[in-house]
Amino acid sequence: MAITVYQNDLPAGLDLGPVVAVDTETMGLRTLRDRLCVVQLSSGDGNAHLVQFRSGTGYAAPNLKRLLENPKILKLFHFARFDLAALKQYLGADTTPVYCTRTASKLVRTFTDRHGLKDLCRDLIGVEISKQEQSSDWGAQDLT
Repeated sequence: MAITVYQNDLPAGLDLGPVVAVDTETMGLRTLRDRLCVVQLSSGDGNAHLVQFRSGTGYAAPNLKRLLENPKILKLFHFARFDLAALKQYLGADTTPVYCTRTASKLVRTFTDRHGLKDLCRDLIGVEISKQEQSSDWGAQDLT
């Protein structure tokens, strides 16, 4: 698995294919107060592409915004409501089309109240994922 970190935008011409998983990392859970730090993307090939926004550098990311708004690319989220709000607030992106795994789980897995990504991965594909880095300092200069 390769992890590539870009500063402030994706490189021009990067093709991640017709379906891209997207996740945002912010300084907290209030989009008007807590700044966007990182947007993570993957085409499902095991590689991750991270766009890091350092404090004070702004959010002009035309290549990332173009990908998010491309109607030919399906964007996969887990708990899309939060990520979409952050992407709209900071990038001005009207992200579409969108598929939210949390919403899908709530619609079809009515036998449970456990709709977190960790629960879905364990129950549906037998994979235990670590949430250890969930509380990382995503605003740090150097990501660990």
